Amino acid sequence: MGRDQFDSKAKRTAHFRSCNVSSYTTELLEIHADDPKMHVLFIPGNPGVVAFYKDFVESLYEFLEGHVSVTAIGHTSHTKKNWDHGRLFSLEEQIDHKMDFIKQELENIEVPIILVGHSIGSYMAIDIFRRSLEKVTYCIGLYPFLEINPESKMQPIIRKIAASQVLSVAISLIIASLKFLPSWALRLIVTNSLGKSWSAAALEATCSHLVQYHTIRNSLFMTMTEFQKISNQVPGIALSTESNHTHTFSCTEAGSSFVAKYVASLIKNQLLCSGL
Repeated sequence: MGRDQFDSKAKRTAHFRSCNVSSYTTELLEIHADDPKMHVLFIPGNPGVVAFYKDFVESLYEFLEGHVSVTAIGHTSHTKKNWDHGRLFSLEEQIDHKMDFIKQELENIEVPIILVGHSIGSYMAIDIFRRSLEKVTYCIGLYPFLEINPESKMQPIIRKIAASQVLSVAISLIIASLKFLPSWALRLIVTNSLGKSWSAAALEATCSHLVQYHTIRNSLFMTMTEFQKISNQVPGIALSTESNHTHTFSCTEAGSSFVAKYVASLIKNQLLCSGL
């Protein structure tokens, strides 16, 4: 196979798609391999906006050399449009949503499924893996949020805000008011306050999704239920650490590429162990 032909196979653009999962409109970001050996299902953190992971998904597909299909599934109502009319979804409901997606969309595929989760998405992936779905053979957690850090200065503040309906509504309204600004002004504010080094995909995701009232309100409500549910008891888990990038790795091209390369190496080892 010539080099140009190989590159065209390993480099593809991730496509956005919406589908109906248990009557809820769900945003997906996916790349399908021509002859996949496995299928990666990526579960985002909170907020669960798949657009933040576009660079990561494309880099992961490239590092896996076009042999593994990749699907990133967004959280219910962490969406650009308010399809669910303001309904709030708990962490447990979001996990059930991912289970329903696997049964609906991936049940009949002929290759094993690998779960990859980020932050609270790691907790969700582990919980799904524990339910012993026959198709799910491997689970990877990135920057996992599995326990409360007693030394953190931010977690108590976030927990207090999420636990208060008044504060959650107020903050959601304030953030949502930014969408009434001209697009150039909104992008300028986002760039200067959050994303001076962020990728174009992350900036676009922020401007399109994180100024929606229902998205922020759902993100805070899910946060409240996260603090009620999380546990650091994961027997048999293998742990590794890295200090090159932050928790929000997917917001930069460099972070997305670095983490994708690491995940690809784990998956390639799994492929070898499975004899695929």
